[in-house]
Amino acid sequence: MTTSTAEERRRAIVLAARREGTVDVTALATELGVAKETVRRDLRVLEDHGLLRRTHGGAYPVESAGFETTLAFRATSHVPEKRRVAAAAAELLGDAETVFVDEGYTPQLIAEALPRDRPLTVVTASLPVAGVLAEAEHICVLLLGGRVRRGTLATVDHWTTKMLSGFVVDLAFIGANGISREHGLTTPDPAVSEVKAQAIRAARRVVFAGVHTKFGAVSFCRFTEVATLEAIVTSTLLPTAEAHRYSLLGPQVIRV
Repeated sequence: MTTSTAEERRRAIVLAARREGTVDVTALATELGVAKETVRRDLRVLEDHGLLRRTHGGAYPVESAGFETTLAFRATSHVPEKRRVAAAAAELLGDAETVFVDEGYTPQLIAEALPRDRPLTVVTASLPVAGVLAEAEHICVLLLGGRVRRGTLATVDHWTTKMLSGFVVDLAFIGANGISREHGLTTPDPAVSEVKAQAIRAARRVVFAGVHTKFGAVSFCRFTEVATLEAIVTSTLLPTAEAHRYSLLGPQVIRV
């Protein structure tokens, strides 16, 4: 895959990252027929443009208006970390009797971790979340109606937000494609963003749960600020200093 110009080369890098989920500097240098330093320079430019996030020795794609990973893909990446985060988030349930559980794989894991031995009403736009909880004896599931997005199997649009606007829930477990101190919580799709914003408006308490790769990432649609959150649950892969910076904006930051 030899490319002649920097623009073509960078486009090829982004396409490879979106196709594979991650790219490696050494492999890219070989495939593109350029020096490793050229690839590193390309990755820096692409990170500056908000298309990739660099890692040690490579990069992974940032979700944007033009690119979003599917639920199936999310179920294959950082799974042990997501399970730890989800279990810790579920422990924040407290005395909540009504809960909103967002779409996404980490919220689905939170749903799996919710207690089954007490009455609970769960509101969700996610078909997989509803499926996880539907047969639990003490849990009443309210599935929000609307158009089902193929990639995430969750409902959106005015039917969803209208139904959600009629509720007041004790606690909302919210996911996001990115969280940053400057831009707050973001997601690529305006329709998804509106459902998340409506859920936050409906909730007395809001908890964000997400793996370390979400932090510093910025997507297209902002749906709330960091200060809105009661708690952020992530893993110890988020550095202590960075966790402290988020806590200064208001939420408790829990690293597991």
